[in-house]
Amino acid sequence: MKKFLVLGVLFVLPLVAYLFFASGVHNFAKLPVLTKSIGDLENFEPLAQEIVSFDNKITVLGFLGKDIYHKQGNAFNLNQKIYKKNQGFKDFQFVMILPYGSENAAKELLDELDNITDVSEWKFLFGTPETIKTLFNSLKTPYQLDDNLATKYVYIIDKNKGLRGRDGTLKDDEVKVYGYDASSVADLTNVMDDDIKVILAEYRLALKKYKADRKEN
Repeated sequence: MKKFLVLGVLFVLPLVAYLFFASGVHNFAKLPVLTKSIGDLENFEPLAQEIVSFDNKITVLGFLGKDIYHKQGNAFNLNQKIYKKNQGFKDFQFVMILPYGSENAAKELLDELDNITDVSEWKFLFGTPETIKTLFNSLKTPYQLDDNLATKYVYIIDKNKGLRGRDGTLKDDEVKVYGYDASSVADLTNVMDDDIKVILAEYRLALKKYKADRKEN
């Protein structure tokens, strides 16, 4: 009986491991750059007195707009499905863009999120309609901001200010993925979570290689 049990474990475990790693279409691919360099955050004012930048950060960028209460559900979805899983990564941040006048509503939302998890890497920035539109247009996506300067989509920005996503060339990709629908738990769980894992793994591998190279030198 023990012999069959051992043989079963030796056979099943590698198969389970293979299926686990094969389940994500992008697990061993580099997440494509769709827009090489987007705008910066210099013309935005943060809620907290701090400097917020895309430089050397992996950023989830969102546009909550002037009617933030209609986007609270999206923020909670992102917090639960993306932020909480990855907040331990040192260079990972969430940047939410809003128009001036939304400061109090943003503070209330941040306080609610703080009841659930550490929100130190949630950054709320405020700007004029013009600066918001300029930043959004620099993403060069097929989407548009609504009349409240908001969108349900969020975007992955790499450490070089590049927009990352799916370029439609992989077998399972039918279309390009520029952004991720924060109102859809399925989209966050089945698509964005996988892509976040890929880009974080990419930088972890790059860091390991850098450390290995330094030891050799």
